[in-house]
Amino acid sequence: MGIEVADPGFSIWLVFTHFFNFLFITLLVRSGIQILSDHPRLYWNDHCTPGSEWIKFTKVKVPLDRYYTSLDDAVYVSPWIALPGGRHSLGLGRHWHFLCASLWGLNGFVYVIHLFLTDSWRRLIPTSWDIFPGSWKAFISYLTFHLPPAAAFQPYDPLQQLAYAFIVFICAPLTILTGIAMSPAFIGRFPWYAKIFGGRQAARSIHFLLMITYLLFLIIHVTMIIVTGFSKNLVHIVLGKLQGDETLAVQLAFVGIGIVIAIHIAATIWSGRKPRQVQSSIGACTQKIMTLLFYSLKSKQDYGKSDISPYHWVNGYLPKTEEWLDLSKNNFASYQLEIKGLVENPSSLSLNDLKALPKASQIVKHCCIQGWTGVAEWSGVSMSEIIRLARPLPQARYIIFHSYQMNKQQAVNAEMEVEYYGSIDLKEAMYPQTILAYEMNGNPLPENYGAPLRLRMETRLGFKMVKWIKSIEFVEDYRKIGLGHGGYREDNEYYNRGAQI
Repeated sequence: MGIEVADPGFSIWLVFTHFFNFLFITLLVRSGIQILSDHPRLYWNDHCTPGSEWIKFTKVKVPLDRYYTSLDDAVYVSPWIALPGGRHSLGLGRHWHFLCASLWGLNGFVYVIHLFLTDSWRRLIPTSWDIFPGSWKAFISYLTFHLPPAAAFQPYDPLQQLAYAFIVFICAPLTILTGIAMSPAFIGRFPWYAKIFGGRQAARSIHFLLMITYLLFLIIHVTMIIVTGFSKNLVHIVLGKLQGDETLAVQLAFVGIGIVIAIHIAATIWSGRKPRQVQSSIGACTQKIMTLLFYSLKSKQDYGKSDISPYHWVNGYLPKTEEWLDLSKNNFASYQLEIKGLVENPSSLSLNDLKALPKASQIVKHCCIQGWTGVAEWSGVSMSEIIRLARPLPQARYIIFHSYQMNKQQAVNAEMEVEYYGSIDLKEAMYPQTILAYEMNGNPLPENYGAPLRLRMETRLGFKMVKWIKSIEFVEDYRKIGLGHGGYREDNEYYNRGAQI
């Protein structure tokens, strides 16, 4: 039997924001699972040493007797669960996640504004301490499989009111705040921010626990709708009325659920069949937002030697080209960095030439797109010094970093190997902590971390920091390089070129 409520009903704006909240939350959960699957370990520390995770979603134990990268750690997730599903679908998962996060945030803003423009806020925000003993009584009632008296629902019983207030005013803002804490651009500019949550990895763990909270809330919420009078509750939820056509409300509710399911199916199929369209359409939209929020932030990290991680994950397989292998045999003594393209002064610099330039050192936090972090000291030459030597022509706008590493061209021909490369613009290159590193933690740069030379740019995710650099080319348009999306990962794994979060 349904609960009778003495309430004027729900406004139409509440009906629509409720629907869109359900849609975006479910999409966020699925795309979030896809992102987590690329590094299925969660930590409370930022050094991410294998074995220090508090929970993991893989049976793999990181081997110490062979070359193992964080890419090997990724797991497959069914497209019935994750969006878009699969293994190494991180780029597409991030596009969906950021799009839905933006729309979910906008929907929440509309909801809160309307909440306080009307008296609806009184339904959620407690106005008396009596709510706490009332919530305990309601909890005991539910625990013993009884419903509180009908008079308790005005329109919610005290426990429901506390639960809704907790979700809306604590969980939702905390979800946004912990999401921002995973931006290398933001925590690079404001290193203190991640410390509020105990570090970037703690923020990532809290973000995950919030996802679990939403799922549990959804299960309990739907159960309560069914138990306290399914059709009458749907009149409130769908029609926004105290009383109305229950049959119509049920029909519209199932139509709405069907629309949500159809959107999920369409998003999964579209991602599988037209990944480049997803990248170009959704990515273009979200990148404008990310550029507006994070592009101009300059890293001001200054960690101490005691903060250096005891373990630093490796990402990427060593080059196998004869040229690099020959160089590695003599510790890169004959290495020459070629600087070319739209410059007045094309040149070729040995490691000794680079070391003769003013040395830049920084102890900073590396943020991999897969999710792990690690603090290390990197030393080398500032890109601003390279730019000063090269003297770019007026039409030069971007810098392409060509690597010795070769990878499968997955997006076009999986049998063909192409050069790994990345791009940044001249403004980014001039940031104080954008350097070409030839040392790590006071020693020559190890081969598995990018020897003889790698890029460090502390406001971007790790894949932007090209390793095993062969040459640097100044160009007018990065779209004329490779497949035209700004880097190997962008070309073949549909990553977003900005990578500020």
